[in-house]
Amino acid sequence: MLMRVTLQEQLTRRMEELQAERSRTDAHIQSLKKRKADLSKSTERMKQKVREHFENMQCVLKQDEQAVKDYLEQDLRQTRTRLDQVLNNWKHHQDQVTKSIGSIQRALSTSPAAEEDGKGQSDNLSPKKPDASEQQIRLNAERFERLLKTLSSISKQLKAQLQRKTLLLDLFPVVIDRQTCHSQILVTSEGRGMSVSGSACSAPEHPLQFDKVCCALGSSPVTAGQHYWEVDVRCCSGWAVGAAYGSLGRKGRDKGAKLGRNRTSWCVELRDGHLSAWHNNRHVACQGVGQTPLGKVGVWVRYDKGQMVFYDADTMAVLQSFSAAVTTVFDRAHHQFTEPLYPAIRFLRPSENQTWPNHLELSHSNTP
Repeated sequence: MLMRVTLQEQLTRRMEELQAERSRTDAHIQSLKKRKADLSKSTERMKQKVREHFENMQCVLKQDEQAVKDYLEQDLRQTRTRLDQVLNNWKHHQDQVTKSIGSIQRALSTSPAAEEDGKGQSDNLSPKKPDASEQQIRLNAERFERLLKTLSSISKQLKAQLQRKTLLLDLFPVVIDRQTCHSQILVTSEGRGMSVSGSACSAPEHPLQFDKVCCALGSSPVTAGQHYWEVDVRCCSGWAVGAAYGSLGRKGRDKGAKLGRNRTSWCVELRDGHLSAWHNNRHVACQGVGQTPLGKVGVWVRYDKGQMVFYDADTMAVLQSFSAAVTTVFDRAHHQFTEPLYPAIRFLRPSENQTWPNHLELSHSNTP
């Protein structure tokens, strides 16, 4: 009988526990359902804000389009007014010629005195020649061509910035790891600007420091997901920008410590005015390079897919793309990344006849 009571108590307690668990489960399910419904509401709010931003941009474009059209209409009105003045002068001359013709015709059919009168009127009328200034009366085609070029430039910039906005969603704030810097590299206080000093600093050498190659790595690695960062290179005449595994060599001048000259690093570099992409000690000339010097280099990494793409961050032209695809130059660059990736920068010494502007800046915001 005692065993039966004890068993009933156990079952009762177990029943209470299960009922409590069911209540908690029901509450959690309701919470998840509410979150699911809230997701749709949040997405709609975000879509509305996006719609408002694009509507504002479209409104600005429409207003500017109308302003340009108004300018063209004003140019047309001014040109027509000047032409009307010239046309009126010619019509007046035409009337005078017609009047003289009439006088001569009457004189020919009447008395000698009338003939003298008709001759006098025709002698007073001088031939009219087109004035050279008439040829200058036309629409301002040169200014219109400049306007079209400006609009084309704005259009390209707008397209580039709209492409860039997606990458900036994955902006990776890079700060230089001072322990990795070559002794001649000076880093600004916030850790994003770098320059080369004429002499080495007196600090003791760190095991992670590059001792011969003028290079530095970022302090935080990329280990998953999608990440993007930019380096302002306009104040440096020779550089390499890319990413490397932490196992990249730090000592000596051999290929193991130089960006792109080994299997552990990827980069684009500017040397003697030529832009090229490097990996595994092989290189190709970069694609999409314009006539103007490169201002910013964008680096996009999709770690899980083993992809790395270098951009001209001002035009969003792809400079070089590395992936698992087989290429004639890089062979199979990699199937996937096997170690954490660190942003990497190297200063390259310019030719003897070149000056050495030597400042590089890591972008830290999503502004142009």
